[in-house]
Amino acid sequence: MLNRVQKRNLTKRDYVTLSSMIFALFFGAGNLIFPLHLGQLAGGHWGIAAAGFLITAVLLPLLSVLAVCVTKSKGVYDIGKPLGATFAVVFMVLIHFTIGPFFGTPRTATVSFTVGLAPFFPAKYQSLALLLFSAAFFGLAYYLSVEQSKIMARVGKLLNPLFLLLLVAIFAVAFSSPLAHAGSTSATAAYQTAGFTNGFLQGYNTMDALAGLALGVTIVTAVNFMGQTDPNKAAWVTARAGFFSMAFEGLIYVLLILLGVQSLGQFKLSDNGGVAFDQIVNHYMGNAGQAILAVLIITTCLTTAIGLVAAFAQDFHKHFGFLSYKAWLRITCLASFLTANVGLNQIIAWSTPVLMFLYPLAMALIFLSILSPLFHKSSVVYVWVVVFTVVPAVFDMVAAFPAVVSQSTFGQAMAHVQSFLPLASSGMDWLVPALVGAVFGTAHYLLLQRAKASTGMEVPMKR
Repeated sequence: MLNRVQKRNLTKRDYVTLSSMIFALFFGAGNLIFPLHLGQLAGGHWGIAAAGFLITAVLLPLLSVLAVCVTKSKGVYDIGKPLGATFAVVFMVLIHFTIGPFFGTPRTATVSFTVGLAPFFPAKYQSLALLLFSAAFFGLAYYLSVEQSKIMARVGKLLNPLFLLLLVAIFAVAFSSPLAHAGSTSATAAYQTAGFTNGFLQGYNTMDALAGLALGVTIVTAVNFMGQTDPNKAAWVTARAGFFSMAFEGLIYVLLILLGVQSLGQFKLSDNGGVAFDQIVNHYMGNAGQAILAVLIITTCLTTAIGLVAAFAQDFHKHFGFLSYKAWLRITCLASFLTANVGLNQIIAWSTPVLMFLYPLAMALIFLSILSPLFHKSSVVYVWVVVFTVVPAVFDMVAAFPAVVSQSTFGQAMAHVQSFLPLASSGMDWLVPALVGAVFGTAHYLLLQRAKASTGMEVPMKR
């Protein structure tokens, strides 16, 4: 199909549409509720917490897009390929199932329902209502993503502008009459002493660094359909549009964090950002506000769901071609529908440990990909860094599991060993080992370079 695409230069309008699509694919369920909740947790210390949050929620996703561009990858498989085909496939599957049918994609439906529609239903009917809503939600996601060439137009030109219009309306009303002065609100104990670190870790919950790697295939496919089939030009177009979309996303995050901070003037700390958003909108707009919120949340979650199910189907069809794109699309939509009916709290509780394991690996691979031209994508550098990163990542995963695992004899033994690692108390115990791995990997690469110069040996690398 791409062979029939006509090559052409992109206009400013094309870049706006592409940037809009990238923003919409990234900005979904967690991107609305977690910044709001962060604002409530951080209170008057919101500035330093926001700085940490923006690193993992904006800078890392942007770097993940740049990693795809630098390596001229077409998906998460290519990012992990320097470590071998087996690792690349396993990493791809883990990423897609995490941001796909196990956690990320079902969350788009559960957050949509919990925040937007649940207040309209009596408690005894909410399980049935969620079942019916999630079936319609993923049915619509399937319909809007089944034709790959139309995803950009449907998301970038239709759904995302509607979402932004509604969000701007809420911001205009809320900031014209703030509930409190941001500097006068109190912070929780954790954010009084470690605001930056906690904000940094909260950014994991958006899943955007992982999504950036997985959505690379959908973004590159859209760029190809725009006539940019040359890998170098496609990489430049993707990087430019990604920068604008991520910068805009960062601005919205700051506004959402401030909205959460100011809400403390009227409301107590909520269980999650979805509850806080519902309280804020109902305070300012009443029942009409709840209807606006329902449309807003469903719209933004639907755009992300479209991107996630499409990326899953595109990558799995490419690497497991015994099923078509449409067949994989049906599988991920059905699996996401089933998982969504487990409930939002359960999804968040069990997704957190998986994220604590995958995020350090993803960050390591993102930075390795961006820096790969410096060491010619040598596999030895990748191996050293990833091996040194995966051990503390396993400790973080076990510690983040619900009490049934983390407080078991095994969990407590793992926690005891983990306590000896630098930065363990802040959840950043992977950082120093990763840097040590980078030093050893670089030294190993330089030794191989010297051996190559003296004997003509080839430095091991993956292309």
